[in-house]
Amino acid sequence: MNPRPKTDPGGTGGTGSPGFEAECQAAVDIAEEAGGLLRSRFRRAFRIHPKGEDGDVVTELDLLAEELVTRRLAERFPSDRIVAEEGGGTGPGAGGGGGPSGRTWLVDPLDGSNNVVVGLPVYVVGIALCVGDEPVLGVVHDPVTGRTWRAVRGGGAFGPRGRLRRPSGPPAPAGPVLAWTQGHGVPAGDPVCRALKEGLEAGSRRLLQLWAPLLTWSMLARGDIDGFVGYRAEEIDLPAGCLLAAEAGLEIRRLDGGRFSGRIGQPDTARSFVAGRPEVLPHLLDLVARAAKPDDGFGP
Repeated sequence: MNPRPKTDPGGTGGTGSPGFEAECQAAVDIAEEAGGLLRSRFRRAFRIHPKGEDGDVVTELDLLAEELVTRRLAERFPSDRIVAEEGGGTGPGAGGGGGPSGRTWLVDPLDGSNNVVVGLPVYVVGIALCVGDEPVLGVVHDPVTGRTWRAVRGGGAFGPRGRLRRPSGPPAPAGPVLAWTQGHGVPAGDPVCRALKEGLEAGSRRLLQLWAPLLTWSMLARGDIDGFVGYRAEEIDLPAGCLLAAEAGLEIRRLDGGRFSGRIGQPDTARSFVAGRPEVLPHLLDLVARAAKPDDGFGP
C-alpha cells in the first residue's frame, strides 16, 4: 500500500481544518482496513444476491466490509448515527439530524458492486461525516491501487501525493472527457435521462459510466476527467464525493446552473448535478441545456 501522510494537527498541510482531525484519521484508517479485506477476497468465490427490481446487486463482500466499517465507527464514535448502504449502522435511515451528537456517518462499503460481480477491479470504499445535514468530511479509498483521497470542509482535499490542486485550462480540442451517473430509482426509458446521456455523448470526447460514483468523484478531483454529470444520484455517495471535488477547487451546479447543495435528507430530484473545472463548466451546462428542456426536472 502506498504511504500516506498523517493528518496535520494545525490543519494547514495535512487533511484540513481544525476540529475533525481525529475523525478524518479514523475514517482513513477504517476505509483502508476495509479495503484490505475487499482486496484479499476479490478473486475468491463470494455470494451474490439481487437488490431491488432495478438490476442492482449486493455481494457477500459488501456485507463483510460494511460490518467492519460500521463496527469500527461505532467503537470510536458511539454517540454518532451511522447510515450504511446495505442497511447496517445505527439509528434511522439517511436524512438530517444525526445521533445524540447531531452527527451522521454515511458508509458505502463497496462502491462498484456490479463491477466486482463481473470481475472488474473497479471499486472503492467511501465514508462521509455530516454535522446536521451538511457534509464536513469525506474519504474515498481505492483497494486496487492502495490510494486514498480525503477532504475536510474548509481544509482542502488531499491524496497520496499531497494537496489536490485542479488543473487549469480548457479541455482538449477533441472535447472534454466526462463521466455519468444515475440513481437506482431512475426507471428504464426515463426521457430526461436518455436525452442527457445522448447530448453528453455527442458533445464529449468520451462519456464514462464506471458504476462507481465515488471513484469518479476522485478522478474529477485529481484532474483525470473534465466533468461529471449526475441524474437523481444516490445519496449515500454524494456528500463525500461533492466535498472532495469542492475542496479540490471544482464547481458543482444543478442542471439548470443554479447552486447545488450536497446536504443529506433531500429527495432524489434535488440530487442532479453538473461538476467540473470553472473554465469548463459553462460548456458542460450548455451541453446539458441543449440536451433537455429546463422544465424536465432541472430545477431544485
